[in-house]
Amino acid sequence: MLDYYDKIAEAVAYIEKKIPEKPFAGLLTGTGLGDSGQSLVVSESLPYKDIPHFPVSTVQSHTGKFLAGRMANRPVIVMQGRFHLYEGYSPLDVTFPIRVMQTLGVETLFITNAAGGLNPVFRPGDIMLIKDHINLTGANPLVGPNHDDWGERFPDMTEAYDRQLISHAEEAARDATIPLRKGVYAGLPGPSIETPAEVRFLKTIGAEAVGFSTVQEVIAAVHAQIKVLGLSIITNVNDPDNPVPARVEDIIKVAKAAAPQVDRIIRTMMGRL
Repeated sequence: MLDYYDKIAEAVAYIEKKIPEKPFAGLLTGTGLGDSGQSLVVSESLPYKDIPHFPVSTVQSHTGKFLAGRMANRPVIVMQGRFHLYEGYSPLDVTFPIRVMQTLGVETLFITNAAGGLNPVFRPGDIMLIKDHINLTGANPLVGPNHDDWGERFPDMTEAYDRQLISHAEEAARDATIPLRKGVYAGLPGPSIETPAEVRFLKTIGAEAVGFSTVQEVIAAVHAQIKVLGLSIITNVNDPDNPVPARVEDIIKVAKAAAPQVDRIIRTMMGRL
């Protein structure tokens, strides 16, 4: 039986035969955000199901395609769809694509998600730069034996989201006259949406947006010494005193509407890195 590292090696070997060049950066898209990499000039499109040992997306709007090509004339890979703990995947499954990117040579990771807003000044459609996160999933992809070739046993998380990339994103957004928010993202396991009491708790501990993804992948990326930029699309704003049910269809609609702006920011940054 193959172990995890052998599975990564087989997936990478398959991908390397298909893509034309070593990728400089990777983009992992969230719910409704498949078009946040629409500037990619695609040279190869690989369904996840065709890549050895690769997990398969089961969530609405996650199309499950591994794209390779060029953006701003830089070799880039874009993952249309991710994996979540609530789908029944383990932390190692969720971060399988990060280890593939690491082995392929990716140096910079752009990660996007759809999130519920907790800061009362936020509005649906806002783009929030993630400056830090709170891992409330009860899971960590680094639990277990450490693979020293991938990273050190105790990676430092004081700058999980690269400050220089955040600065570049702010500059790119200013140039494009796209307003940006900035805040702390709380990651929950899902899939149940937060209760009003949970929203109050999250606000008390300093969270400004909440979602069911991202933190596992970012932990793995930091372990891999990949620089990370995180962007949350605020799809709804949670007011615990006046709670409104969150419909998945509405969340996807808001995220899709914001995807072109996310793409513009990433494309501009890619040309300057």
